[in-house]
Amino acid sequence: MMEKHQIEKPVAELFERFQQAFAQSLQSDIRTINSAIEKIHLANGKQIRPLLLLLTAKACGQATPFSVEFAVLIEMLHTASIIHDDVIDETKQRRGFPSINAIYDNRIAVLVGDFILSDTLARANRTGENQIVAIIANLCREMVEGEIKQMENSEEIVLSEKEYLATLEKKTAALLAACTEIGAITAGVGCEFQAKCKQFGRLLGCCFQIKDDIFDYFDNQHIGKPSGNDIREGKITLPLLYALGSTPEIEKVNYMNILQNRQFTPENITALVEFAKAKGGIEYATSCMMEYKNKAIEIIETFPSSEAKNSLLLLADYLVNRVK
Repeated sequence: MMEKHQIEKPVAELFERFQQAFAQSLQSDIRTINSAIEKIHLANGKQIRPLLLLLTAKACGQATPFSVEFAVLIEMLHTASIIHDDVIDETKQRRGFPSINAIYDNRIAVLVGDFILSDTLARANRTGENQIVAIIANLCREMVEGEIKQMENSEEIVLSEKEYLATLEKKTAALLAACTEIGAITAGVGCEFQAKCKQFGRLLGCCFQIKDDIFDYFDNQHIGKPSGNDIREGKITLPLLYALGSTPEIEKVNYMNILQNRQFTPENITALVEFAKAKGGIEYATSCMMEYKNKAIEIIETFPSSEAKNSLLLLADYLVNRVK
């Protein structure tokens, strides 16, 4: 599998500039906020989103100082959303480190997330790039709607692939679509090419989330959570949706009862995970993910030849083949 540092090569200098700027981006006079920020930087992830933005800008012709600035803002927004997600999902660990809500409590975690989100919007506004500010503001709204929609689906045990995909679009795909659209805008390309970039980002976002959902059906030390964690939270994702939808009623009565009565004991979660696997749920979800990936590649292939274009193709492979 292609190593991520090889994918970064066309924008290596810009990506290093982004990392330095991101490390310096969050500061406060409040002791607790600064302490939390230090812990956030310790648990930095793969930073796929800013990398995607920079590669898109480069593939569109040029990555500018604004490309780097908005890469920082996108990662700040993503960081705020992760902190809030960990509170909602009662997650106690993030990338092998205790989550902010585990170190402090939910009150502090929510407020730190709010601080980062507010700072993101203020910094975006100061750039004077109103088109991109509007994209970021709309993205915030979409991500919140997606989170609430997911909670509604969990409460109602919604078993609809259409609903699942609609939530996926808002929660994950919208963020990657914003990365690629903003990258294109900072490179100065026209509206038609911006729309094309936004679409391939959306498709990559769908790949990314489906891969995350597949992870939930396997114990994996790299991921840092046990299998069935989504089910435990009432989230019925694509592998299980497919298994339930393709199985005769008489064969799935027990599984439906578990879901509808929210009887998420360890034994029942294991039963649901094994049921999804046995009924081809993993294969179906993988085929859907690959369909999204292939559509994204079709768009990327229309870009002018460049190292950045090649890295975008490699990044698509990386997203579907990653192990964490």
